[in-house]
Amino acid sequence: MKFGWAPWRMEYLVNARQKPRGCVFCRRSVRGKGMCRLVLYRGKKNYVVLNKFPYNNGHLMVVPHRHLRDFEKLEEQELSEMMALVRRSVSVLKKTYRPDAFNIGMNIGKEAGAGIPGHLHMHVVPRWRSDTNFMPVLGETRFLVEHLARTFTRLKKGWES
Repeated sequence: MKFGWAPWRMEYLVNARQKPRGCVFCRRSVRGKGMCRLVLYRGKKNYVVLNKFPYNNGHLMVVPHRHLRDFEKLEEQELSEMMALVRRSVSVLKKTYRPDAFNIGMNIGKEAGAGIPGHLHMHVVPRWRSDTNFMPVLGETRFLVEHLARTFTRLKKGWES
């Protein structure tokens, strides 16, 4: 039998029933340093954060500081900065990880698959030719090859350069 290693998932499993009140993105928006909030970059209207439960190594999200669920209510400055940060995220990920492709997008609303439907966020997911196989389909298991703390350290360097 083969085993995958994703130690950070235990926190999710153990704390799933003890979720803190309020919006996780609003809590992350508040100033904080380092690995504790997983925030890689703070802009004026948005911030860039690692997904704590990623689809793939390097999975980032660009999140408005303002709590809002409706895409059409984004102000021009928020939308413009969001797209600029998505572009910069792609650039940093290309330089750091050299992926073959990307998935970039939003799930707006619970019925569309949003895990946090009350606060808009844009996903930037690096993809590699070999990252999709039978495991997620048949085994309902996804393997990540790098610990989240290492991913944070590598990408933080990319954002700072």
